[in-house]
Amino acid sequence: MDIFSFVTLFGGLAFFLFGMKVLSDSLKKTAAGKLESLLKKATDNPIKGLGIGALITVAIQSSSAMTVMLVGFVNSGIMELAQTVGVIFGSDIGTTLTAWILSLSGIDGGDVFILKVLKPSCFCLIIALIGILLLMASKKQKNKDIGTMLLGFSILMQGMTMMSESMAPLKEMESFTDLLTAFNNPILGILAGAVVTGIIQSSAASIGILQSLSMTGQLSYSVAIPLILGANIGTCATAVLSSIGVSRDAKRVTAIHVEIKVIGVLIWLVAYCLMSYVFKIPFMDEKIGVVGIAMVHSIFNISNSIILLPFRTLLVKLSRVFIKEKEEEKEFVLDERLMLTPSIAVAECRNSMKKMISKAKDGLDVSTLMLLNGYNDSDFEMIKKNEESIDKFEDRIGRYLMTLTTTQHLSVADKNNSSRMLQAVGEIERIADHANYLSNSSEELFNKKIEFSADAKDELIRIVHAVRKVYTLAIDCFLSEDARGAKDIGPLRIVINEMSDQFKANHVERLASGQCTTEQGFVFNDILYSCVRIAEHSLNIAAIAYRFKNPTREDYTTYMHDFKQLKDSISERKYKEFLDKYSSVETASEGDQMV
Repeated sequence: MDIFSFVTLFGGLAFFLFGMKVLSDSLKKTAAGKLESLLKKATDNPIKGLGIGALITVAIQSSSAMTVMLVGFVNSGIMELAQTVGVIFGSDIGTTLTAWILSLSGIDGGDVFILKVLKPSCFCLIIALIGILLLMASKKQKNKDIGTMLLGFSILMQGMTMMSESMAPLKEMESFTDLLTAFNNPILGILAGAVVTGIIQSSAASIGILQSLSMTGQLSYSVAIPLILGANIGTCATAVLSSIGVSRDAKRVTAIHVEIKVIGVLIWLVAYCLMSYVFKIPFMDEKIGVVGIAMVHSIFNISNSIILLPFRTLLVKLSRVFIKEKEEEKEFVLDERLMLTPSIAVAECRNSMKKMISKAKDGLDVSTLMLLNGYNDSDFEMIKKNEESIDKFEDRIGRYLMTLTTTQHLSVADKNNSSRMLQAVGEIERIADHANYLSNSSEELFNKKIEFSADAKDELIRIVHAVRKVYTLAIDCFLSEDARGAKDIGPLRIVINEMSDQFKANHVERLASGQCTTEQGFVFNDILYSCVRIAEHSLNIAAIAYRFKNPTREDYTTYMHDFKQLKDSISERKYKEFLDKYSSVETASEGDQMV
């Protein structure tokens, strides 16, 4: 085996790993949005979890990536620890599909046409041609993603072919035969398989290398089985590294995966020793081929699931023994491990935004209630803490989305959703800021012992109810992604602007007549300004909701301008309804219980 064989071997490994990454990334994009809905079905039913785990792992072509995803899900609170056990078993089964696909490289075509076509040297070229045609000729993004997926698969298989060809000279080398004899010691074989897999962080790749070795005709079952067992332990390395700095339960996901593999290997090691050293079954000395390796790999993971799945509760308890509880756990808003599956990362951003929206609503409700009913320290402190929390949400979500959009390959839908959310977080944070300003006005009124006139109080009640309404409409529109609700918010925003202008004019008249003071006027104007800004930001949230529903609508700007300016009959009718509703204190407070 000369230097060129080594270059071909490592070049083939590079092709293999790159092809697997391209294939995995394109499969994730093609399945965008579907993975999240599948994972939501992974309930406490372990059989369903097993099936979902297998299906998703087939889609993303990596059990390590699946385990890393589960670490992120538990860390973010999407899944409970117990729900992940079935999914882990399923991912172990799903990853064996790669070995079966790679076993095509062992086909000897002979003179049979179909077998010749199935040989990688032939069908890889066909698949690559189809992939390039889809990638270059199709205008649809989905077809381009499928084309990329086919190209990734053909690169992967070409890498497998290169590795097999580079190892062909090994069958003539006595030193290679001596090396394989050393691996008859199962402990050495398991360690070698685990180390190689841990280094390249892919059990599929290490199994692929083993299949390439088997094509030399020098590999026996007694040598291959320990290496396969070791590869199954080594695949846990990626998940172990990903569990650094996460919650205790998230660490336990990795612990359960390691438990499953180690216990399974110990069971098989006992069986191996009985067959090799006690009963001395001749089968163990037979040569193993690519199909045999795929079969052993599959039988190991399937039998593991059958034996250990009934003991899933014990596996969870054992993980709690290894990783004990702590009194305090650090709270995470979002987990970067979810970025391995962009569609789920985007969905989790939406969930975090819902929490942020709810906090902003709480702050607005309490600040307006305090403005009308009087200042108190506990509510004031609550609003301050709430506003700080919302600032953290904005920073974390914004940074997370920026990282996601710049480092991951997103589907068109995920790109659109990420863009809208990046716009929305700022609007929500600014509403929280103005709720905070309203609480500052309440504090100023209390500290300076300022009281508004009866007319000024009535005006504040009317505009405060309108502001609470416009924000409620906006968040309902955003969370439901119902674009029809946007039609209500434009007219109400105009009513709030007109109310603010009228109330300022009324206050000037009260100043002239001596009913109000200049000091009252400053606070009054500050309150009106915050109310107008909250209405404006609420309108922007509604606009974003409209774009969620209509991401490709070209006349979006015209549409927004029209319903701001009341240029359609629906907006005019809504404007009149809101104008009537907020014309008096009695009608303004209907349907808005300020508790």
